Amino acid sequence: MKYQSRKKAILLLADGTIFNGKAVGRDGNAFGEVCFNTGMTGYQEIFTDPSYFGQLMVTTNAHIGNYGTFEEEMESDSVKIAGLIVKNFSYDYSRENADQSLQEFLDKHGVLAISDVDTRALVSYIRDHGAMNAVISTDVENIEGLKAQLAEVPNMDGLELASKVSTTEPYFYGDPNAEFKISAMDLGIKKNILRNLAKRDAYIKVFPHSATFEEMSAWDPDGYFLSNGPGDPDPLTNAIEVTKEIIKRDLPLFGICLGHQVIALANGIATYKMHHGHRGINHPVKNLLTGKGEITSQNHGFSVDREQTESNPEVEITHVHLNDHTVAGLRMVNKNCFSVQYHPEAGPGPNDATYLFDQFIENIKKREYVNK
Repeated sequence: MKYQSRKKAILLLADGTIFNGKAVGRDGNAFGEVCFNTGMTGYQEIFTDPSYFGQLMVTTNAHIGNYGTFEEEMESDSVKIAGLIVKNFSYDYSRENADQSLQEFLDKHGVLAISDVDTRALVSYIRDHGAMNAVISTDVENIEGLKAQLAEVPNMDGLELASKVSTTEPYFYGDPNAEFKISAMDLGIKKNILRNLAKRDAYIKVFPHSATFEEMSAWDPDGYFLSNGPGDPDPLTNAIEVTKEIIKRDLPLFGICLGHQVIALANGIATYKMHHGHRGINHPVKNLLTGKGEITSQNHGFSVDREQTESNPEVEITHVHLNDHTVAGLRMVNKNCFSVQYHPEAGPGPNDATYLFDQFIENIKKREYVNK
């Protein structure tokens, strides 16, 4: 492997802190909120997850790119992160069924990356000071200019991003002859969620984030789904109103991540921006209904207010995060509605949480049996 001479690059945080590194490929600037993911594998799934739209991703694993990329492991049709920050970037890969190197993959999707950053120090800094806006740049001499541009980047708190990643037109997924029909609102849906629903004999019609209840119900679905996605849930007024209509009619409803937060807001429960969020594939969650622990994949920077959830007589907390006791799941007491904050479709080694898709289908079956 020949030596590669690479340009200097920097990561400039909103508070003025600078971390030095080297450009992986392309030159330029990339702005966004800096966050970190602790997963040891699954970098392609992370980079293509719509929930990461507008964020600069720091990977805590020391080596990124060593197994290349593979088309079938895309969670959407493109890379969604705003930029990538790593310690050691692998230009070569060794996986037999990989399609291309990570550098080729990032270049194809126009993503700026920086390596040789002290990511241990950076992650420690974020944990202490919280997630904040930042810029990756190869324009290392223009610090004051970059600061001025960075000051114009909107904060994630209050930022609506679902419209940036949602489908613009409805589409179908799965077998048209499947037993169950599900209307899904796309707030930034991952492909593996659709695969998990289709695997359970469901045919899914995926609707834009702006779809009305009338549009979603005209198809006469057996159940409704609210997807994951990026940004603050509070500005999603249409999704919240649609959710209220579904709940009012007691129709089967399941929400994941951003969808979970929308369900909370539809019940008058507030959400808030977390200090630095949960992003990784080994987050411990306790199922309060069964007493069992689950190892989960998580990716969220907002959370549901626990005190308000506990005081709401219509809602019951079903899952809690064991590290900080935040709300990881809830269900409505007298309605056919439940949700989780984490990602049951991700399968981060174990498949502890895939039962939630089975539970959704069972809820649909029970309602159909009662209505016969």
